Amino acid sequence: MTDTQKTSLAERLAARFGDTLKIGVARDETTAEVAAADLLAVAAALRDEPEFRFGELIDLCGIDYLGYGQTEWNTETVSGTGFSRGVEGEAVGRFRWENRPRAGHQPRRFAAVVHLLSIELNQRLRLRAFCEDDSLPVLPSLTGVWPGANWFEREAFDLYGILFEGHPDLRRILTDYGFVGHPFRKDFPLIGNVEVRYDPEQKRVVYEPVSIEPRVLVPRVIRDDADLVQARAEAADDWRRN
Repeated sequence: MTDTQKTSLAERLAARFGDTLKIGVARDETTAEVAAADLLAVAAALRDEPEFRFGELIDLCGIDYLGYGQTEWNTETVSGTGFSRGVEGEAVGRFRWENRPRAGHQPRRFAAVVHLLSIELNQRLRLRAFCEDDSLPVLPSLTGVWPGANWFEREAFDLYGILFEGHPDLRRILTDYGFVGHPFRKDFPLIGNVEVRYDPEQKRVVYEPVSIEPRVLVPRVIRDDADLVQARAEAADDWRRN
């Protein structure tokens, strides 16, 4: 067994990067949080240094922490009056903007999460970097370290509005050319802002304000499934007979 294999990934990260990384381990998964200013240097070290060798970027995604830690679903004390969301809903479209959900337990709103794989050492790492400015979320692009980050960063830009500085071609990848807003942000309306249809008279696709009414569909009560209740009863009868 090599010296690298004798120590855990979290221990090696702490020894190498010190206070540059905030390291946590949960469910045997290692997560390292890095400041945006240190992201490129840390990424290059994780790729190149022999005790890490994270040559593969598996995934990169954006996260919006707006309202993080605040729940609309009260399943512990639910009653016949329904879920809390059905009574005191905080979903977009159900609150005034000045009373919108806040960042909650996270001081910053937007982050990018990167999943890395080292094939040589058979180890994985989750790397997270927060954007410093909520109004203009910016992170350095990782395309110079892992070229495969290209389309992932375009997706995070499209859906969350995170700008990746240094990206060679940062443009939308999933939504339409004229799309306004970023649909995975927590304050984006679930029904959208516009709808699209083909107009046979104009013989072209037209954009119009959305016509459907916002609504929240939630179950009113939690109850055991009847089939499961019957199955338990039959199993208990079989046990007594045997």
